[in-house]
Amino acid sequence: MSTIRQLAPGPLMIDVAGCSLSELERERLRHPLVGGLILFARNYESPQQLAQLTAEVHSLRSPALLIGIDHEGGRVQRCRSGFSRLPPMRRLGELWDRQPDAARLAARRIGYVLAAELRACGVDLSFTPCLDLDWGRSAVIGDRAFHGDPLAVSELAGALIDGLQQAGMAACGKHFPGHGWVAADSHVELPMDERPLPEMAPDLEPYRRLRLDAVMPAHVIYRLLDARPAGFSPFWIDILRTQLGFEGVIFSDDLSMAGASFAGGIVGRCTAAWQAGCDLLLVCNAPDAVGEVLAEWRPPADQRRARRVARLLPSTAALDRAALQGDPDYLAGVAAASSLVA
Repeated sequence: MSTIRQLAPGPLMIDVAGCSLSELERERLRHPLVGGLILFARNYESPQQLAQLTAEVHSLRSPALLIGIDHEGGRVQRCRSGFSRLPPMRRLGELWDRQPDAARLAARRIGYVLAAELRACGVDLSFTPCLDLDWGRSAVIGDRAFHGDPLAVSELAGALIDGLQQAGMAACGKHFPGHGWVAADSHVELPMDERPLPEMAPDLEPYRRLRLDAVMPAHVIYRLLDARPAGFSPFWIDILRTQLGFEGVIFSDDLSMAGASFAGGIVGRCTAAWQAGCDLLLVCNAPDAVGEVLAEWRPPADQRRARRVARLLPSTAALDRAALQGDPDYLAGVAAASSLVA
């Protein structure tokens, strides 16, 4: 009897402990509430192992679960051995200041390498690009930001997105409406941004300019505008959907982070993010919390949201890893990445 389950994508994106699946993890990934898997460095040993893991995950459901990863470059690159080393995006911003055209070309080529290497191992989506402006205030963003100028961020992120799409991967902009102004790290505390909306116009500019497939809001409270963090805020979700015309998937940031504690326990956090308008909710590094949500949370079915999530799955066949070694675009991208790695 086939083990494949015919299920529309559910609203949860969860993680697993290691480089292969336990029986409990297989059971959870088949649960109707689950719509995706997020991978971390602990889930990676080699390209071959990663390809085996993703193939098994994709075989569990039809349509297949979405497999995502944070793989931006620099400090945030989960797969390293056997993958090209990618520079932090600030290196592209520094090149922009000297040679804008060369920076755009390098960004596109690096986007292609980023996506091609992941897709050759069965990963569907990287949570990139980071669209936060470099205000010189946030250590957790820091060199993950392309630049402090919203035009430079938009141009470089747009070129990176072109490269992602060349390899058949969607783009997820983060952290809406901007995490670069606040100094606090939302992984361990709840940041507070005290600016009025007009002063935030530069942070919003990349979201106005770029065609994104997905967006991840910040675990940041913009106190003069709403008492809730952006990912729990109908105010900010409405700005994204209505004023900015965004029609793609809205991911919550990890609901196990300290920045999500505003909404209480894990079930309350899921409910608040879902009611605010997030389509896919991340619950990471907290297996007991995943079990609690699967046992207790019962959101209403929403086929429109499920269809949005399903559109993030690549529409083209996975790339062949061996064939990349003869691909001139790939080789040019590897060279561009290498030239910018410190």
